[in-house]
Amino acid sequence: MTTITFRPVRTADDLTLLDGALRALSADLGDPHKASRDCLGSAVLSDRPSAYGLLAMDGDRLCGAALFSPTFSTARGAAGVYVSDLWVDETVRGCGLGRRLLADVAARACAGWKAGWLTLAVYDHSSASRAFYDRLGLAPRTGATVMTLDRPEFLEMMKDAR
Repeated sequence: MTTITFRPVRTADDLTLLDGALRALSADLGDPHKASRDCLGSAVLSDRPSAYGLLAMDGDRLCGAALFSPTFSTARGAAGVYVSDLWVDETVRGCGLGRRLLADVAARACAGWKAGWLTLAVYDHSSASRAFYDRLGLAPRTGATVMTLDRPEFLEMMKDAR
């Protein structure tokens, strides 16, 4: 690994790299991958992005990527950053790139919307990922359960909007 540079996803070519990284992450985790390239582009490349992408490059070679978005907590009294996806190519795992990616995400979130904390989710079956986050000092949040409203129920709930 030579000098790794980080760059935000801003072009169609960057989007293609991010899409490939997220597909590789889904495959690594055994997850379905429902986000089409167009859907990802709408989120990341729009005038009002709902997510931000970050690429870790070794020259022209993609080594890592992150997808993240703003969040706000009244309990914390501050904006934060939610990292929905973090991928490091298996050929460079163990070299500190994951930590550097998260550090860059944190710095960008702090500069962009004054984020003061970071959150992410890790699958129970992903023991290597959990060990990595433990080493970084991330701690599990006890006393809360992540709840999700999937698309059909989300659309049904929207019928009650004014």
